[in-house]
Amino acid sequence: MRYELIIFDNDGVLVDSEPISNTILAGYLTELGHPTSYEDSLRDYMGAAVHRVHDLIGARTGRLLPDDFDETLHSRVFAAFERELTPVDGVADVLEKLAADGVPYCVASSGSHERIRVGHRKTGLDRWFDDRVIFSAQDVGRGKPEPDLFLYAAEQMGVAPDVCAVVEDSPLGVAAARAAGMDVYAFTAMTPAEKLAGANGYFGGMNELLGLLA
Repeated sequence: MRYELIIFDNDGVLVDSEPISNTILAGYLTELGHPTSYEDSLRDYMGAAVHRVHDLIGARTGRLLPDDFDETLHSRVFAAFERELTPVDGVADVLEKLAADGVPYCVASSGSHERIRVGHRKTGLDRWFDDRVIFSAQDVGRGKPEPDLFLYAAEQMGVAPDVCAVVEDSPLGVAAARAAGMDVYAFTAMTPAEKLAGANGYFGGMNELLGLLA
């Protein structure tokens, strides 16, 4: 394999969380008087840290979200995760192969450390990721599309950016990887390839990923 580190996004790449979390986010924003459809939520917030929700709502309406917005959103999302969340089909096989071949990998997610851990415990992916290889936008302050998170993950893993490959499924994530000077492979299960411009390759199923990375 030509890469020295594989950096996985979490939501939508490792765990099938985007339909759950965006349905809840759209409903909660609508409940608060900011009408938002599921499609709106995917377009505006998929792949982003929660501060983007505050930023966009404030810019569009001049109104602040409630002080307990993050806490309420996370509690609703985590409860739904416990009921419904599953791993992305085939991702365990990819992780098993990378581990068997000794290829370093990590996760770099716009979600909080708690969100990542809740999802991994529910889906059984916690066997593949300990705290040393989990990185969150919480660690750097600025989420995607800024490159900070991916650069931080590479630094902590001791690998130069130009030998990293990022696995992403959102336009914000692809933009962040490119800004970090990393190759990026776009998972098109939820987002069409034309909306993920700039990726080095595209794949619709996890069974295709290892071939791209090789």
